[in-house]
Amino acid sequence: MEKVLPGLAMLAVVAVVFVLIWIGWRGRLRRQSGIEQLPAVPEVLGEPLISADGQYVASTTAGDWLDRIAVHGLGIRTNAELSIHPEGVLLDRSGARPLFIPAASLAGVRQDSGMAGKFVEKDGLLILSWTLGTHALDTGFRTRRAADKPAVLQQLQEMISPGPQAGAHSGK
Repeated sequence: MEKVLPGLAMLAVVAVVFVLIWIGWRGRLRRQSGIEQLPAVPEVLGEPLISADGQYVASTTAGDWLDRIAVHGLGIRTNAELSIHPEGVLLDRSGARPLFIPAASLAGVRQDSGMAGKFVEKDGLLILSWTLGTHALDTGFRTRRAADKPAVLQQLQEMISPGPQAGAHSGK
């Protein structure tokens, strides 16, 4: 009996913590309900210019690396394949709806060390800045193999502007 009561107390504390997390997430979903629907993946995509396996980290409000976007499954970290097509960037996410970012919506790309609960070595993440309707977003992706990142970064820079993008390197 002397071990049962502390065990039950710990279970109650854990249950309360999970309920509070759930309430917080529901509140975030409610606050972000005005964010537009994600663009549909075009039925016909050109051949990929480049692709890389890795991890979709999250999407956040542009410039606020802690304000994770929860709606439309954008706040869930998952394995993904990033492929760059003439029409835009496709993040084929495991266990979540694919995320397509039209080329015209891309505003910039940079390397950084972290966002929304994921921190890695200096310049370990690719951060794509883009617009979804009236909302400016940052989406993080980490390539599985470091050797893939420079080519992906270069292809993204070429898609966004004809020349190399100024400020491609950033640090926190």
